[in-house]
Amino acid sequence: MSKQVIVIGGGPAGMMAAGVAAQRGHKVKLIEQNKMLGKKLMITGKGRCNVTNACEDVQDLIQNVPTNGSFLYSAFYGFTNQQTMAFFESLGVPLKVERGERVFPVSDKSQDIVTAMRQFLIQNNVELICDRVDDILAEDGAVCGVLTEKRGKIFADRVILATGGLSYQKTGSTGDGYTFAENFGHTITDIRPSLVPLEVEEDWVSALAGLSLKNVALTVLDGRGKKVYADFGEMMFAHFGLTGPTVLSASAHMRNMGKEEYRLVLDLKPALDEKQLDERILRDFQKNLNRDFRNSLGALLPIRLIPEVIAISGIDPYKKVNSVTKEERSLLGKILKNLEFHITGFCPIEQAIITSGGVSVKEVNPSTMESKLISGLYFAGEILDVDAYTGGFNLQIAFSTGHLAGSCC
Repeated sequence: MSKQVIVIGGGPAGMMAAGVAAQRGHKVKLIEQNKMLGKKLMITGKGRCNVTNACEDVQDLIQNVPTNGSFLYSAFYGFTNQQTMAFFESLGVPLKVERGERVFPVSDKSQDIVTAMRQFLIQNNVELICDRVDDILAEDGAVCGVLTEKRGKIFADRVILATGGLSYQKTGSTGDGYTFAENFGHTITDIRPSLVPLEVEEDWVSALAGLSLKNVALTVLDGRGKKVYADFGEMMFAHFGLTGPTVLSASAHMRNMGKEEYRLVLDLKPALDEKQLDERILRDFQKNLNRDFRNSLGALLPIRLIPEVIAISGIDPYKKVNSVTKEERSLLGKILKNLEFHITGFCPIEQAIITSGGVSVKEVNPSTMESKLISGLYFAGEILDVDAYTGGFNLQIAFSTGHLAGSCC
């Protein structure tokens, strides 16, 4: 039987939910306050859009969702990562798989993903409405529509809430969905940033803002010195601390920020062990025997990083290289292999890629995405208290939960 369905939010979860519900014969209205759909989707993956992850099975997806991953079994089995890839390729977007099984459009353009999803909506006769929802209407324990800023009341049999979290608020993720859910008695768990740049104690990093380092190894240690996370790749210095792909990934593993003290250790020369690095430094020194120490490291480090490393080492920058002792050379090597930063906190949630926390999954039916507290209200995407590591897993959550909500409403 055809129903009137309203989807609030034109992000990946909302667009998937709307299109799937319309495919099932429902009359669907998608309400988005921005003039364009998929505004946040456009900037994901540095504008390339890491659509999903090509890992082998659903269990691999679950393992990459540290917050309430088991809640997503039905969603992930109902619409897998492989089905996501087939979905976009059926809409004319060829995909490719890169390091870490990350999946991107061959074009490296997120616009292609947004265009394909808009095409999916149009093909299935979804009515697109640019408006702001002020409230969700309910009667006798069931939703019955929404109240909008411009159009007033719009009645419906089902409402799918896919308004996102609080990250990237300029794209429209203002947290309205949390208020709507709370109005019906839903619990909103602590909202925290995830996949977010890190603030550090070391103030010298501000002098290196904008400097990017490639092919470095990163390790996160907790207050007891236990390894929490390790990665290899690219990072960048910022005026407040550290950012870049490996740092954002690391932040998702710092689950107890505020309660736990974290340290981040960089290995600037991961391809060399300490003995090989010492031999490399010695060769460089032999080429610069009569030069000042500060002028002997150009082949080893980026120019902007040299003064900071020298300052940490305590070696006189004007000391002639032929006077640098073996102990000082060994100290330099240890710094290059163990450049340490003390994490003081996450950057504000506005800078986060993903919001951690949201509508408690205890109050949502995992088999349908319907609220357990009020009939006809469904949830999809980042508004739920589920978040994943980087690598395409968070978008897969959006597509899978959106698909399930659209299928069951």
